[in-house]
Amino acid sequence: MVAYYSKDYDKKCHLDTCKTYPVLTDSNRGEIFCGGCGLVLVQNLQDSSNENISYTPEDFMKNSRTGPATSLTMFDRGLSTMIGKNKDSSGNKLSSKTKFEFNRLRTWDQRSKSRTTASLSKAFTLLHGMKTKLGVPDNVVENAAYIYRKVVNAKLTRGRTMASLISASLYASCRQNNIPRTLDDIAKAGNVERRILSRDLRTILKKLDLNLNQYDTASFIVKISNNMKLSEKTKRDAFKILQKCEDSKITAGKHPVAQAAASLYIACIINGEKISQKKFSKESGVSDVTIRNRATLIKKTLKLVD
Repeated sequence: MVAYYSKDYDKKCHLDTCKTYPVLTDSNRGEIFCGGCGLVLVQNLQDSSNENISYTPEDFMKNSRTGPATSLTMFDRGLSTMIGKNKDSSGNKLSSKTKFEFNRLRTWDQRSKSRTTASLSKAFTLLHGMKTKLGVPDNVVENAAYIYRKVVNAKLTRGRTMASLISASLYASCRQNNIPRTLDDIAKAGNVERRILSRDLRTILKKLDLNLNQYDTASFIVKISNNMKLSEKTKRDAFKILQKCEDSKITAGKHPVAQAAASLYIACIINGEKISQKKFSKESGVSDVTIRNRATLIKKTLKLVD
């Protein structure tokens, strides 16, 4: 018994006796039917599965019906078509004349791209390189590409380098997603001056009306301790010291990286780990004088170390 309903996947059987039975889906037949009486509710479901069984990510992308998802980190968002290799649909090689024609088509396809498309391609190539150097997650890179596209649409690229704008967009994205990366880290990865990066960042924040939250100091404790391979007890003690500092309200207006480095330095002293302030300064990018001043203030306020 077949009833031709609309393709509403939430359709329920109209019989009162079947209300307690679940609705079942048969992917092989492409049908949704009632689990009580067997009434077919929906027919001809779209098959979203792969063509064949795949064992590697490359095979999955080849066998997928819809292809990879769109992404803002691609200059064409992954929606453009490309002229493939010199083979026909059956896998046979093309003749020399046809191969020459397709090579000319590839050349003109590359030349016919707009200046904006070529600029986005270079910018996102640089962005992916910075992603590898900094080890930031994909969602941060996606957000950075979105910010850079807004920068291009607002025509803020005149008089500014592509590297500095991409770096500023990535730093803004890290701030929005609370990924602990400092201006010095971004400037080093993007091979730009910190002064220029800071200037372009202020321009982007003003023109695009972006509001960046303050970094969480605890995230810098995790970053510095992992890079210096400190013990877990030292890390937890640094968290406790930071929490006491926040309760005492001595962290207001202080540099979050310097506060994290000073908390870790005092935690190392408490746990007997002999690490100099110079090493903390080199790892955190903050001067040892700043770390010493922050550590002195913490000792005096919390009375942790004589």
